[in-house]
Amino acid sequence: MAIVFEKTKGLTDKPFHYCPGCTHGIIHRIIAEVLCEQDILENTIGVSSVGCTYNNYEYFACDMVQAAHGRAPAVATGVKRVHPGNTVFTYQGDGDLASIGMAEIVHAAARGENITVFFVNNAVYGMTSGQMAPTSLLGQVTTTSPFGRDSAVQGYPINVSEMLATLTGAKYIERVMISDFKNIQAAKRAVAKAFRVQKQGLGFSMVEFLSTCPTNWGKSPVESIDWLKQNMVPQYPIGVFKGKDLEV
Repeated sequence: MAIVFEKTKGLTDKPFHYCPGCTHGIIHRIIAEVLCEQDILENTIGVSSVGCTYNNYEYFACDMVQAAHGRAPAVATGVKRVHPGNTVFTYQGDGDLASIGMAEIVHAAARGENITVFFVNNAVYGMTSGQMAPTSLLGQVTTTSPFGRDSAVQGYPINVSEMLATLTGAKYIERVMISDFKNIQAAKRAVAKAFRVQKQGLGFSMVEFLSTCPTNWGKSPVESIDWLKQNMVPQYPIGVFKGKDLEV
């Protein structure tokens, strides 16, 4: 019998710990698939940061390093400079990257560090019980904005991809969403392109994933996908913000 689908060798056999309906598992899989398809798994070093995915070093079948909260781009910078021939990526959530780690991500992009960043945006702090994140939407209810995010009190959401795309050192920036088969396939193509940008030594690349958090949003998995499409996409439109014409 012909095998038409099988588990990627880019992931270990460790079961995921993520909540039902969370799309981190899908993102892990497509990254792992690309690592295998590009035959770079054995020469890749990933950097785990703090958040729901703090222990994804147990899931990816490549070498992994643990970074302190928000410091994954700084750690990845050091790893890449010591091992320039290796593929290096970070995997970060919105609280980690856009709050405590904002300085690190901005300056890594400004320096044009030849690393790839995978940024998962679910508009909330997932691991620590659903506090407001820098990406939380106006009016969004969280544990620290119980009346909804108010621009007069908590300011406005930060569009990270658009901001980083203004930096010369950033060569490829794309936002995708994990919502259905078509968009998951588009996300996988973005991951593949980001790794090719790094392989060719062009500079900083980042893929932002619009993701769900059913537990902290207080919704079912299906309701969460609908909420993502209806509420997150207007604030965070999907598309390429830098490097659309790169031939890699």
